[in-house]
Amino acid sequence: MTREELSQYARDAYGAEPEYLWAELPAYAVLRHSLGGKWFALAAPMPRKTLGLPGEGTVDVVDLKLDPALVYILREQEGYLPAYHMNKTHWITVLLDGSVPPERVRDLLDQSFELTKQKMKKAKP
Repeated sequence: MTREELSQYARDAYGAEPEYLWAELPAYAVLRHSLGGKWFALAAPMPRKTLGLPGEGTVDVVDLKLDPALVYILREQEGYLPAYHMNKTHWITVLLDGSVPPERVRDLLDQSFELTKQKMKKAKP
């Protein structure tokens, strides 16, 4: 899955448009909820060296918030790394280089979206 495909899925599924918040990092895109504004994904090209990956250049990634037990399990698999710039217990970096199937990336994006939804306050009787 490419970053463009990820963005299109977020548009179609959640009406979320990528936001480019940092002038010094113009390719870093945040996906957030329309209500409450919480982030559910951060997509960016990252230097391979920064992520501890072999080779030169960059690799596209997405950071997603997931259940800590799932984060722990995924970090043992190919295509997943400890979250860059995020809490490493609750967030994970997913490589968008083909090592993680597109349907799995979409599923994880869905989970991140659900975990970051604004909680409805219960009305007091």
